[in-house]
Amino acid sequence: MVSKKGFTLIELAIVVAIVAILAAIAYPSYIQYVKKTKRKDMQANMLQIASQIQRYKIANFKLKDAAATDLKINATYPIQGGALYNVELWWLDNKNVLNKTSPLGSEKWILVATPISTSTQYRDGHIVLNYKGERCWVSGTDNSGTACAPSPSSNWDGR
Repeated sequence: MVSKKGFTLIELAIVVAIVAILAAIAYPSYIQYVKKTKRKDMQANMLQIASQIQRYKIANFKLKDAAATDLKINATYPIQGGALYNVELWWLDNKNVLNKTSPLGSEKWILVATPISTSTQYRDGHIVLNYKGERCWVSGTDNSGTACAPSPSSNWDGR
C-alpha cells in the first residue's frame, strides 16, 4: 500500500482561519503605530519651525509683523509626499487673545497642526506648541475644531 503525504482540506482551512484571525488582530495595531509615527514626525517638524522662529527673532531683533512666509513655515506638512497636516501660526496679544496676524509688539506665538480631513491622520488630534515650549496633543480634538491649550504640565503624550 502506498502512503499519501499532504494536507487535507480541513487542515488547510484551519490554518487559513488562524492566519486570518491573527491578521485581524494585528492590522489595527499596525495602523495605530503608523499614525503615531506620522504624529511624531509632525512634532519634530514643529520643533524645527520653533527653531526657525527663534532664528528669525535673533536675526531681526523682533518678531513683530512677521508672517508665516517670513518665518519659512509651510501651510502643509510633510513637505514631501502627501500632506497630512495644516499648520497655522497664531499670535497672542497683550491680553492673550489669539490673532492670525502679529499684533503690535507681540512676541508670543502658538503653532497648531491640524490633521487634514482627507488624510490618514484625520481624527488623530491637533498638535500644539507655543513660544514657551509648552506643548499638548489630545487624540480626536480635530473633530471638535478646538485645539488643546498648552500648559507647563501638558505634553505630546496625550496625558
